[in-house]
Amino acid sequence: MTNDKNDKIISVEEVIEFYTQFIKDYENYYEIKIKNIQSSCELRIQKEVLISMRILKRVENFIENVQPYVDWQSTFLKDTLAKIKLLEARYGTREVGFREEIANLSNILISMGTAGRTFPSPPEQNEPETPNDAQNIVALSSPDKKRGKKISKKLLVNEAAERFIFSDIGKSLDTIKSTRTTVDLFIEAFGNIPVDQVTGTTAGDFKDLLLGLPANHGKEKRRLPILDAVQDAKERGLSTLSGKTAKNHFSRLSALWSILVQREMTTRNPWMQWNFNTAKKTERRCWNDDELSLLAETQWDHRTISQRTYAGIVMVALYTGMRLGEICNLRCQDIEKIQKAACFRICPHAEDNWSPKSAAGIRIVPIHSKLISLGIMSFVQPNQHFLFPDLSPSRDGVRGAAFGQTFSRLKDKLGLPPEVAFHGFRHTVSTKLRNQNADIRELWIDRLLGHEASHRSQGTMNYTSSIDVKNLSMVIEALDYPSLKMRIPKK
Repeated sequence: MTNDKNDKIISVEEVIEFYTQFIKDYENYYEIKIKNIQSSCELRIQKEVLISMRILKRVENFIENVQPYVDWQSTFLKDTLAKIKLLEARYGTREVGFREEIANLSNILISMGTAGRTFPSPPEQNEPETPNDAQNIVALSSPDKKRGKKISKKLLVNEAAERFIFSDIGKSLDTIKSTRTTVDLFIEAFGNIPVDQVTGTTAGDFKDLLLGLPANHGKEKRRLPILDAVQDAKERGLSTLSGKTAKNHFSRLSALWSILVQREMTTRNPWMQWNFNTAKKTERRCWNDDELSLLAETQWDHRTISQRTYAGIVMVALYTGMRLGEICNLRCQDIEKIQKAACFRICPHAEDNWSPKSAAGIRIVPIHSKLISLGIMSFVQPNQHFLFPDLSPSRDGVRGAAFGQTFSRLKDKLGLPPEVAFHGFRHTVSTKLRNQNADIRELWIDRLLGHEASHRSQGTMNYTSSIDVKNLSMVIEALDYPSLKMRIPKK
């Protein structure tokens, strides 16, 4: 308490009120200070974001300016690589010829040296070669007419095949592959001998070997050597190679030897004018309704190929007439909508090393409405290459080889006759279409099945290549199997 009368006495309530207001003012002060700090930080962050955006914009402008040059460089490198590969293939064959000429020149020099010939001394290393020296070298490479001796080029069978068939960029992949098989068989039987040592006797012996080989030679995982395989087939009474297959082997070798005769690397073609019995051993026929019903009721059995894939392949075969190889090599991108109709496009797949059997095999096949209702379109999946992805290629790169072998075993298990095979589905389709009463033209059926037209005039070829999809769809929809109960399982 104070004795000064002017002093005001402060109550407890006033003290409390004073301190309460003081605390509020203090809190407001720090709240304002915190907001100022936050505002400062946000401003700094916005400045940094703005700077980053400017940098990104500069980078984006740089990429836009550089991209055309990058694209050009990429295209240039791809074109250059393609040209290099082409030159390697082209000059690789010439290299073989150059090596042969060098070897021949060496043989001639050696033979003339051993006969007591004397040659002018070689020029000094620093002395340039004169035109006369070049003429002397050319003269040495020609046959010695005085002595009547002709030096053989000694071109081996595999060298000839590599030079004129395997390295020829104009040859199809199928021709190269089949010729390689034939040449490998020949070399296995007779060795890699010079082409001028292959005579008519050699060709006859090769014919006898081919006709004695088991029909499945080369298709097994482990196969016997060719001579042992012939003996084994004889002892066990196995079915042997057909005359048509043997004739195909001879035709490939004859094509190679025709080139050799033209180039005077050999004097005659020993593979011409041979007769083969090309009659089919087993005449394939159509499937009847009872056989199709039996097939539909049977469970498929394979470790990696699903029941769904099996049913899908069989139904595609029955409702299109496509070959097994064509079906197994279908890609998801081969299903297209053409003239408002879903279609299979059968065409070469260079990236998969596959092409149709012939030029007529390149075609459009509309998808039957029954196939669509059975769910064939569900096989098409994003990022999936093949329509039936669980088919694996064989060691020779053939997709569907395992499927075909398993199907044959299934057919035998059901007791079906040999003349009924998977290819019989194609005969079934062809027969059904040709027996229709509808106004279906023969050329439409040939185009649909990929057959060469029987009348191959230029007008006919142009006509078949321009048949409307609606006409092909009408042909496809004529196929009907009322008693067939096979279904495609869902996933």
